[in-house]
Amino acid sequence: MRNESKRVFSVSELTQAIKGLLEANLYYIWLEGEISNFKRAASGHCYFTLKDEGSQVRGVIFRGQAGSLRFKPEDGLHVICRGMVTVYEARGEYQVIIDYMEPVGVGARQLALEQLKERLAKEGYFDEERKRPLPLLPGCVGVVTSSTGAVIRDIIRILERRHAAMGLLLYPVRVQGVEASREIAEGIEALNRRDDVDVIIVGRGGGSVEDLWAFNEEVVARSIFKSRLPVISAVGHETDYTLADMIADVRAPTPSAAAEIVVKSREEFSLHLSAIQGRMKAALLASVDEQRIALRGRERGLIDPRRRYRDMRLRLDDMGERLNVAVSHRYTIARRGLEATVARLNALSPLNVLQRGYSIARKMPSHAVIRDAGEVSIGEDINIMLYKGELSCKVYEKVEV
Repeated sequence: MRNESKRVFSVSELTQAIKGLLEANLYYIWLEGEISNFKRAASGHCYFTLKDEGSQVRGVIFRGQAGSLRFKPEDGLHVICRGMVTVYEARGEYQVIIDYMEPVGVGARQLALEQLKERLAKEGYFDEERKRPLPLLPGCVGVVTSSTGAVIRDIIRILERRHAAMGLLLYPVRVQGVEASREIAEGIEALNRRDDVDVIIVGRGGGSVEDLWAFNEEVVARSIFKSRLPVISAVGHETDYTLADMIADVRAPTPSAAAEIVVKSREEFSLHLSAIQGRMKAALLASVDEQRIALRGRERGLIDPRRRYRDMRLRLDDMGERLNVAVSHRYTIARRGLEATVARLNALSPLNVLQRGYSIARKMPSHAVIRDAGEVSIGEDINIMLYKGELSCKVYEKVEV
């Protein structure tokens, strides 16, 4: 019987009470542990276990927070998390709903970059065979950089010195900060939509790793990869190396070097033309020599027409002789076959029987052959065929056997 002085909880009441205590005393906490059993549901929510040497707890990252993570959580990764401790009442289990997570020992940004590199490498972004050559003498160079920095001034100065008539089109963007990567990608895409741009320079001056980070973002990497125009990456100084440098068709150590790469000086261009002219001349002379050798070979293969005529007459006479022999041989064989056939027919001919004294009696007027005396009547006309000639007779008497 229930003791009225004691409080008896239902399971739901107990779970709700524990939940209230946890949320009141451990609302937001920082938690460190190793990720295991990580999975992302179709809804976009992430479920995993956070464990250490002695225990484990379930963790949840809802879709909105999961999309803002700068790295990809995975099993075995040691992380620090911030979240709210609560109880999942349906199972009576406590869990942590996490809204922030970063790896321990390596920055989230750097880890995200390494994971992005691995993913893009599998998609062929860094393959050398996909990289395109730069145009020899572009009519217009598109530049994606800041409109106020030293980069664009250096590029203009070098292009004017090397080829003053070359066109230049600037797409001004921010080169650092939250919106920089989006603007850089939009600049590359915008220049690709134009018909008067032949090559694109993407770059900025030197700075810290954080200053250059916009050129490590995925949106910039994919815009460079999808560009139909060759892209030169010129980010920072020679020692700086970004994801944009790895994907671009050409990496320039500095923006000034990019301007020097994109257009050759008059002297370099003259030397280049001279080299081309030399190669063309050498190729032409080699071709003439090859044709001369081939012509001499054909000359040696030519035959005097009179000699060819004599050879053909001899061959024709020889073929005529062989044809006559073949026809005569076939005639002889055919004649012998015909004679053998005639002999077989003669052996079977009734005329040979008649020649030996036999005759053939036939009823008249039907000419039916008589084989038995009973087939005719007294007074009936018959015909006797001899080896030579015939006799017309009348039956006066018959003897039946």
